[in-house]
Amino acid sequence: MTFPRPTKVEALPNFQLWIMFDDNTKGKVDLTNLVGKGVFKAWNEEVSFDKVYIDKESGAIAWNPTLELCPDSLYLKIKGVSFDEWQEEQLAHATNF
Repeated sequence: MTFPRPTKVEALPNFQLWIMFDDNTKGKVDLTNLVGKGVFKAWNEEVSFDKVYIDKESGAIAWNPTLELCPDSLYLKIKGVSFDEWQEEQLAHATNF
C-alpha cells in the first residue's frame, strides 16, 4: 500500500496550504501550529511561506531542500483519519473484488 502523491500545492493566507493528490483528494491544511518553531522559523515572513512546491524527487511538500513536510501526514490530515483507519480502509477495498 502506498499513499497517493501530491499533484498540486498552493499557499493560502494564515499559513494554510491547499493540496491535491493523485486520487483526487484535496483540501486545506492549517500549519499555524508550526510557525516559529525550529526550522519553521523561516516562515516568519509570510512571503517565504508562499514559495511552497512539490519536490520532484521525494514528493515532499517543500519550501527549500531542508524545509519539507511529509505528504503522507498531510494526506491523513485532509482525509481526517489516522494511519490505522486509512490502512483498514485500503485493506477493505483491496478485498472487495
